[in-house]
Amino acid sequence: MSVRLRTYRKGDLPALYHVSVMTGHGGGDARHLYRDPDLIGHVYVGPYANLLPELCIVAEDEEGVAGYVVGAVDTRAFEVRQEAEWWPELRKRYPDPGRDVDPGWDADTKRAHRIHHPAGVIPDAVVAGHPGHLHMNLLPRLQRRGIGTRLLEAWYSRARAAGASSVHVGVNPGNAGGLAFWQRAGFRPIALPPEQETGRAVWLGRELD
Repeated sequence: MSVRLRTYRKGDLPALYHVSVMTGHGGGDARHLYRDPDLIGHVYVGPYANLLPELCIVAEDEEGVAGYVVGAVDTRAFEVRQEAEWWPELRKRYPDPGRDVDPGWDADTKRAHRIHHPAGVIPDAVVAGHPGHLHMNLLPRLQRRGIGTRLLEAWYSRARAAGASSVHVGVNPGNAGGLAFWQRAGFRPIALPPEQETGRAVWLGRELD
């Protein structure tokens, strides 16, 4: 089954949201965790596809879109755009659960909190050395076929052309397969000062030049 890579088109968004939720639980299906399965896509793929479509590349086979890579060259500048152009409409749809995080919250409430309180999720120490970032997800049928490497190389090329010199990723500590993949792809752990360490993500970075 052949796989082609191409630039995102607006009609792809539902498929990207599907890939996002199907890989949102330690790399596996997260649908059982959400009452609203679009919430994870609203956070991790929607803003990129809508605000930076030139840095959104999809992987498509005969069954349709089954993977993607998205990202930003300047993380803090992208966060400013999200605040102005992406979060406001979503805040009208999803109530704010409050500023203080409750460990007992379900997945929907955690994502609603992220929509209302996105500042500080990515530590300053990560962005200082690796200003860009990316997210990549593949459905199982595209995994272990070299598609991830192809997507990354295509994205790196576009990111370099846009001025990126280094990037980071955040990985769920429980996603052992994801951590192994990123390390094989040349990403290395980023040391954080104790006050910026939350334990909610493992941060890794790599140079692009």
